[in-house]
Amino acid sequence: MASRKKDGFGEGEALLRRLRRLKIRADSAGAEGRAQLIALMDDIQTVRRRLLRECARLDEELKLAAVRVTALSAYTRVERSARQPHRGGN
Repeated sequence: MASRKKDGFGEGEALLRRLRRLKIRADSAGAEGRAQLIALMDDIQTVRRRLLRECARLDEELKLAAVRVTALSAYTRVERSARQPHRGGN
């Protein structure tokens, strides 16, 4: 579980920090650094694609968690009804 946390939210945070640094570099490059801006745009696109993959992975994790919650809720309802005494008409 520790490795999942390391690879999960930590990677997303690192990508966001990298994107902020790239933006600062792009702002400071100015018009005279055309080649540098082109290289920065490529780096920004790479980070963007990785962030989109991370978002998709997190979305899948959330869907799986929702399915598990639904299953546990159903199990809990069945278990509660099995423990309650039945009230028959007789």
